[in-house]
Amino acid sequence: MARIQCLGFLFDLDGVLVDSTPAVARCWSKWAVLHGFPDPDEIVRLAHGRPSIATMRELLPNSDHEAENRQMEQWEMEDVSDVVALPGAAELLRVLPPDRWAIVTSCTRPLAEVRIRAGKLPWPQHLITSTDITRGKPDPEPYLKGAASLDLPTADCIVVEDAPAGIRSGKAAGASVLALRTTDVDSELNAAGAKWIVTDLSSVQLLPVNSNHHLELSLSGVSRL
Repeated sequence: MARIQCLGFLFDLDGVLVDSTPAVARCWSKWAVLHGFPDPDEIVRLAHGRPSIATMRELLPNSDHEAENRQMEQWEMEDVSDVVALPGAAELLRVLPPDRWAIVTSCTRPLAEVRIRAGKLPWPQHLITSTDITRGKPDPEPYLKGAASLDLPTADCIVVEDAPAGIRSGKAAGASVLALRTTDVDSELNAAGAKWIVTDLSSVQLLPVNSNHHLELSLSGVSRL
């Protein structure tokens, strides 16, 4: 068991709050086959945790990236039949003060809203998406904007992530990062700079708010401190 304190939480969406992994894999595999890439699984791994358009610019530098991105967004918005909340996610969001947490995702805003509804999550007061930024994860901009939306310094926030790109984004923004092993192995999460690693949000429990208004949580099954 371990205890951590902060003033606010910045949650990634996919792989942290909702399980969209099968849908993401189907859509990116379809895209990889369409464009003749020999290893669709490698394309899926590369795309995880980043804005779709960033992956497209890297892999197809001469294509119409905006058109490709619109197509991917449409595929992903239509593929939500098995998108569900990950263990502990909805329960934790319901007990956190709604003005003390934000979702910071590499999804576009329309796609993020579809997945939040599909996962039956509490609706966020603060939502930062790829639509709201110019530089995606691993750049610090997404989490800097997430903290600003809470009117908090990033140093007073804990970022919750599952992907190395997102962990690096949170670290670069000045936050401590709690990583979930819902997508990657501990060695990858450690290498990216996670401060704590737990299985999923069912390992996180909110404790009574203390006198200095910090949020305090207990973590079970922590593999690194």
